[in-house]
Amino acid sequence: MLKVQEIREIIKLIDQSNIDEFSYEANGTKVHMKKPQGQVVAEPVQVQQPVQAPPKTEAKQEAAEQAPKQEVKEAAAESEAPKAQGSADYDAEVKSPMVGTFYASPSPEEDVYVKVGDSVKEDSVVCIVEAMKLFNEIEAEVSGEIVEILVKDGELVEYGQPLFRVKSK
Repeated sequence: MLKVQEIREIIKLIDQSNIDEFSYEANGTKVHMKKPQGQVVAEPVQVQQPVQAPPKTEAKQEAAEQAPKQEVKEAAAESEAPKAQGSADYDAEVKSPMVGTFYASPSPEEDVYVKVGDSVKEDSVVCIVEAMKLFNEIEAEVSGEIVEILVKDGELVEYGQPLFRVKSK
């Protein structure tokens, strides 16, 4: 089975080359990649003139200038509070190496690979990301304890999106 890093390298090489299609098969593992045709189509673009805000009346402008500045500061402090409370203590994030569908377990009938509080090693499989009908096992790449799971089972994930937060030991 190809490792995620090897698949990444193949994708990079094909992306940088003039190859439009690539197939590889070894030991029961099949990889097929196809680039979209590089046709550039020019589409007309409509440009709209910016809409100007109506001028403020003198009474509204004076009221705005006299409004207490304290309210703005309080609103900013309130919006930052939930962020600080919701963030877990972590040293590293396990990120998705590709675009695909996140699966927390090997199959719907089986238990999840990891839960919050589980210890992982660098080579521990933490989830699967399905991309183009290929199920790629994602390794933690860091040793520590899972402190937060950031995505739900079956959710679409992007390249580089954090999946787990890990507290190093």
